[in-house]
Amino acid sequence: MSKLVINGGNRLFGEVSIHGAKNSVLPILAATVLCNGNSIIHNCPKLSDVNASLNILRHLGCNCSFKNNTVTIDTNEIRCSRIPDSLMLKMRSSVIFLGAILGRCGNAVISSPGGCELGPRPIDLHISALKRLGAKVTESHGLIEFNAPKGLNGANINLSFASVGATENIILASSTAKGVTIIHNAAKEPEICDLADFLNSCGARIFGAGTDVITIYGVDSLKCCEHTVIPDRIAAATYMAATAITGGEITLKNVMPSHLTAINSVFEEAGCQIKYAEKSIIVKAPQRLSRVSIVRTAIYPGFPTDAGPLILAMLTKARGTSIMVENIFENRFRYIDELKRLGVNVRVEGRVAIVEGVDSLSGAACKCTDLRGGAALVVAALAAQGVTVVGDTHHIKRGYENIAERLSLLGADIKEI
Repeated sequence: MSKLVINGGNRLFGEVSIHGAKNSVLPILAATVLCNGNSIIHNCPKLSDVNASLNILRHLGCNCSFKNNTVTIDTNEIRCSRIPDSLMLKMRSSVIFLGAILGRCGNAVISSPGGCELGPRPIDLHISALKRLGAKVTESHGLIEFNAPKGLNGANINLSFASVGATENIILASSTAKGVTIIHNAAKEPEICDLADFLNSCGARIFGAGTDVITIYGVDSLKCCEHTVIPDRIAAATYMAATAITGGEITLKNVMPSHLTAINSVFEEAGCQIKYAEKSIIVKAPQRLSRVSIVRTAIYPGFPTDAGPLILAMLTKARGTSIMVENIFENRFRYIDELKRLGVNVRVEGRVAIVEGVDSLSGAACKCTDLRGGAALVVAALAAQGVTVVGDTHHIKRGYENIAERLSLLGADIKEI
């Protein structure tokens, strides 16, 4: 089990290139199941979740290669429609394979997905949507089986919550269904648009991605294509938070500034100067950050829940009191108990965290509770006096490619052991 050892206190300076988006590449990898031939995916980050996805694809019968951040997937010989527990439990996002397998094979069998335990994330929206498309669903012995031997049929689907995963599964399942599918109250995240762009390049007919109404005209089949994954906006927020808490200045390359609007407004309120270019951002932090009155997580285009822990960690050294309201996951604040080992002053009341900025933090031993909570520990440790040892870093590897190496290049004293 690896650990990160961080000797805090160094200001971050330099340039960092942001890797491909974790939350974009996973549904795109699943979408390759719908195609016949070789799909080539560029800007694919080297993450444990990506490895888990590739293992699922191999189990289904695909041939996969991964070299220099490019994945090639041959889906000609898919021979299986069931994902075993051992693979499902590796990541919660594995449920995204459901719509693609059902669309390709007419049958799919899964168990409950794994991943970070941030509170209830039921797949009832996925199940009810696939039923609307004509799938028959049976549950027994912890397994859920979906059957549509004659294929799926388009339908009007109203989501009670703008779920990213459910929206993606509906898009995947309906791309080769008969007729027209319309998703109302669809998720609008950039990752939805990236999935739609990939599928449209493969011959799908998807319109309205990025809005709350998405229309999919089913096609008979999809061909393969080459696609480049969009940059990871949460990874960008992580390096921005690390820069801000250390009073540094960095240039983020390979970003899409329009995806960071809600995040950047928080940094500006905290006193950071942000300059924009076409695919880069310069972040210059003050010597000490100012408080941020209130941050409320929300569905896109609101402030993303995944960036909440990073901003909270950053604000633990800000001047004054900041408030974070978590509106998406009820257990998102689990990481704060570990963060307190570094001397932060944070009080949690239900879904609200009250952050009293302190003059200094102290290095300590702590461990990751989840992906973004683990990244928050790293952010805080970079500004702490002394050495912090962060354990259970397998969580961090789910969403960050070579985080220690990238931070070292910016001047951080960090190593993985």
